[in-house]
Amino acid sequence: MSDFDQTAVLDALKAVLPRGDKPIVLHEPSFSGNEWTYVKECLDTGWVSSAGRFVDRFERQLADYTGAKRAVAVVNGTAALHVCLKLVGVEQGDEVLVPSLTFIATTNAVTYCNAIPHFVDTEEKTLGLDPAKLADYLAEIGDVRAEGCFNKLTGRRIKAAVPMHTFGHPVDLDRLVDVCQQYRIELVEDAAESLGSFYKGQHTGNRGRVSALSFNGNKVVTTGGGGAIITNDEELGKLAKHLTTTARVSHKWSFIHDQVGFNYRLPNINAALGCAQLEQLPAFIGNKRALARRYAEAFAEVAGIRFFTEPDFAKSNYWLNVLLLDEADSAQRDALLDATNQLGIMTRPAWTLMHKLPMFADCPRMDLAVAENLECRLINIPSSAVLGARSA
Repeated sequence: MSDFDQTAVLDALKAVLPRGDKPIVLHEPSFSGNEWTYVKECLDTGWVSSAGRFVDRFERQLADYTGAKRAVAVVNGTAALHVCLKLVGVEQGDEVLVPSLTFIATTNAVTYCNAIPHFVDTEEKTLGLDPAKLADYLAEIGDVRAEGCFNKLTGRRIKAAVPMHTFGHPVDLDRLVDVCQQYRIELVEDAAESLGSFYKGQHTGNRGRVSALSFNGNKVVTTGGGGAIITNDEELGKLAKHLTTTARVSHKWSFIHDQVGFNYRLPNINAALGCAQLEQLPAFIGNKRALARRYAEAFAEVAGIRFFTEPDFAKSNYWLNVLLLDEADSAQRDALLDATNQLGIMTRPAWTLMHKLPMFADCPRMDLAVAENLECRLINIPSSAVLGARSA
């Protein structure tokens, strides 16, 4: 018989969250620094589009914070992923390994390259791609040749793997790097949710040949909309900047473009907002980790459910906090979602698994038992940095 008690769950949430008539959203931005000053400078000077001092400044700040050699700011995280895949040579007809438990942008970026998503399973310890299970799977279906790894079942090249650091928690990158090297597969990190997260002391995004960040309105740092490519390969960094600015050859007045490029450059006014946000990033992370600690304490004795905490090798940003129902209590998920939202506490389930969406239903996939299990049990709860300010 289950010991799950919905009232106890609601009481734990109420113990952490502020009281009042205003609904508590899942994640909202905080503007308490130089946002107005920097944005006003753009308006006053007229530099609001794809040129201006804040774009370069934002890229330098990102590189400094993440430890990457190069950062290239773009219009959103999906654009960043698209270009990352192009940079590592993903071509039409290639397969790209992606977790089924991910936001759709990861999979959409693959299809933008006319490539084929190949869905792989998740590790409950990280909520991200499972390197050990992937290694066993590739031992069965992978054929390593001089030209790369090929799928024995389809005959197609498996060009890249795109782990997503789910809700800000890093995947086990050391093991995944080993698997990718063994099978000659390019590693591209989808670090869209993990700005401020560290794997064994190194910021996420530094193990992949190229990696993608996102600054959507619900991220730890926002530019309104926006993303970035980060890399430690100087030549790829230069190429990323070239491709994302329509591949225009630099000249004072002529318009020469030397290949098909993309109009993906981040506007200066958005970068200005991002610069002000990055100045506050350490405080944001501190507040979010303080909120996570309060949740962990509040749910420590609640039966049938647990608060998900960072893997032992990571320092996570806790972008979106996670509750996991016990397997025996997974049927309680929707009732709990209803109850919390009726109280004005915004909660949501995990994304629908990618292989369950109609446009991806026929894509190749391994056994996805863990992802399917987690989908039934996972609930996101309010995670805004401002909620942790009183706990920091």
